[in-house]
Amino acid sequence: MSVRYHFELHETIATIVADRDEDIRIACQGLADARHEVERYILVDPFFRTSFDPLAVTTTSPIINRMADAAEKAGVGPMAAVAGAVATFALQNVITQGCKFCLIDNGGDIALVTDREVTIGLFAGESPLSGKYAFLVRPTSGIYGICTSSATVGPSISLGVADSVTVFSPDPILADAVATAVCNELTPEDHRCLERLPVGIDGVFAVFGDKSVIWGEIPKIILATVDESLITAGGITSPGDHR
Repeated sequence: MSVRYHFELHETIATIVADRDEDIRIACQGLADARHEVERYILVDPFFRTSFDPLAVTTTSPIINRMADAAEKAGVGPMAAVAGAVATFALQNVITQGCKFCLIDNGGDIALVTDREVTIGLFAGESPLSGKYAFLVRPTSGIYGICTSSATVGPSISLGVADSVTVFSPDPILADAVATAVCNELTPEDHRCLERLPVGIDGVFAVFGDKSVIWGEIPKIILATVDESLITAGGITSPGDHR
């Protein structure tokens, strides 16, 4: 039976789901280590934290380079990718120990590896679609990302109007950055931003009130009753078994 663990470190609020207590422990340490690496870099380059535009970086830090690369492709500031990056690097640590199932939901930005079907519930604030549907995610061959941004839910800054924009990609760091970019621009009437998404994005599902926009390939959407108590504080999506 899977173990669910709530993790908090300063602004990082995450839910970890795995089969073994040891995987939970490794994931927690990975989250802390990844966050501390970002914090150390910000001490050297404070603008990295505040820029709304892509930045060139000169560093040997893998997580900083991955964030900057994703931000460049999405056209946003590098911190738009921080939640997905921290979750991804923590998950990599777990996978190196032979783990086949682990999900890390870092405030609505999910990095997972799974050997079974899992459901990810849709939470979109006050939208009438919220809490009624879930994405059925098939087993993965490696890390997969499901990252959500919102203009109406949570503390993150958004320039858009969407209740939720969920992006699916094998690269959770890129998915996180693109979710922010799409949420900033997409409206129910104007979909032009979807025409210039970077390579590596599988699909997008966006919610505006009682309307939705779908682009590309996304997991099967199923009816569900989402238990909102499972939603990671500050997050958008809820991992777990929904009926």
